[in-house]
Amino acid sequence: MSEYSNYINRRNEHRKFYMRAKWRKTREQVLKRDHYECVHCKEEGKLTINQQQSLEVDHRIPLEERPDLAYDLSNLQSLCNSCHSRKHGRFAFNPNNKKNKYDDERW
Repeated sequence: MSEYSNYINRRNEHRKFYMRAKWRKTREQVLKRDHYECVHCKEEGKLTINQQQSLEVDHRIPLEERPDLAYDLSNLQSLCNSCHSRKHGRFAFNPNNKKNKYDDERW
């Protein structure tokens, strides 16, 4: 199987996971626990509630490394899109910067 086919298969499995009712329920629990705030911004003293950018629920230890921790609340944290992208070495799309990668993970 080609590298591109592997990428598409991983991406489809990834999307299926994040569409499951169990994930959506767990995600809501994490957001409530974290008071709908980005935990990284909060540590830096920034207020992130009622922000325009959405919050992501991030796996502290990546899902690919530890699938057994997929729903473990202690492995999950609320991050704003900016902090989430920075953590994973991605950037929001900027048409003026050809070096940026597009982050299509919006779960």
